[in-house]
Amino acid sequence: MSDIVERYNIPEQLFWLHGPRSGRPVEYDAGTGMWNVYGYPELQEVLGDPATFSSDTMRVVPKGLMPDAEEFSLAGFITQIDPPEHGKLRKLVSSAFTRKVVADLEPRIAAVTRELLDAAQDRGRLELVTDLAYPLPVIVIAELLGVPSSDRALFKQWADALFQRDTKISLAEPAEQQTVDIEATMKPWREMSAYLAGHAAERRRQPRADLLTKLVEAEVDGERLPDDQVVNFAIVLLLAGHVTTTMLLGNTVLCLDAFPEQQDKVRADRASIPAVIEESLRLFTPFAMLGRSTTREVELGGVTIPADQFVLIWLGAANRDPRQFTDPDVFDPGRDPNPHLSFGRGIHFCLGAPLARLEGRVALDILLERFNPLRTDPDDPVEFMPTPSMTGVRRLPLI
Repeated sequence: MSDIVERYNIPEQLFWLHGPRSGRPVEYDAGTGMWNVYGYPELQEVLGDPATFSSDTMRVVPKGLMPDAEEFSLAGFITQIDPPEHGKLRKLVSSAFTRKVVADLEPRIAAVTRELLDAAQDRGRLELVTDLAYPLPVIVIAELLGVPSSDRALFKQWADALFQRDTKISLAEPAEQQTVDIEATMKPWREMSAYLAGHAAERRRQPRADLLTKLVEAEVDGERLPDDQVVNFAIVLLLAGHVTTTMLLGNTVLCLDAFPEQQDKVRADRASIPAVIEESLRLFTPFAMLGRSTTREVELGGVTIPADQFVLIWLGAANRDPRQFTDPDVFDPGRDPNPHLSFGRGIHFCLGAPLARLEGRVALDILLERFNPLRTDPDDPVEFMPTPSMTGVRRLPLI
């Protein structure tokens, strides 16, 4: 793996890409006041026990770090909600991501992919992220939601501001810089909320056949969802609905560039594309870290974590745990089984995973058809996202 690290100049923040860990699977970081979980079986336990490891992390964040509650609400933010409310909200949109609904999107995904690649060909050069990996899933999820895909420059601006900052948060000694970082995050959040609130208000006046209308008209326990819940739910769908696929597609192309023998194999056998994508998800885990908070004292990985603690669970590290994966630093699409945790596990398993997998499969198939070989440009280096919580390229020029 060291040759990949050197070849692509992978940032040190992405520590799980720099060789095997030598520490314990669960460790306390006194500098941040947080617990870190790195091991595969330990993560399985956390993800499988939402009663002990709550998704509501804001309740253990010091009040001084939290934005004003009047302008920031997590109501409807499904990744931060526990049962039973979580199940009720998830059910509202599950019908939009059924196997049949997703499968029916394949012709549209293929058409958009070809349109985007044709446009890049006319320009004479392909930068994978800007030209395909970003706009493809944005167009698809925007069309599902019912917001203009032509606004994708706005969506990218917001996503970059939220996800591409190397923000270091500590609960031990809140620093002035953290306040600055949080405020920088709040600005795009406010803008995105106002944007989606406007579209939601318009759906109340004029319903359409789209997902945003379903949210506006949805009822939980006989009552319509409040405005802030509709907006927050839409934010999750818009952001999570494209960011994962953007990283998945870029990372998979990077893997095929780094391992040309595997590119030759998948080119000869396109039926193996899904296995290539799954191994890419394991090796370069897009959302590499999630947060949880303990509701009680619990023993995990041989240590005791007290109640009301902030716990970071590192999916990227767990997906390289040698206790679960033989030769974890090797890109091996032939792994069978390949039970990676990149889409989570349990009640919070990624709702959009089938769509992300389909978009990746269709786009990669067409890329292999158009480019032989798929190669990065040695004179125009790959750029990784700088935040340790996400693993993805933000720039990937091809030749």
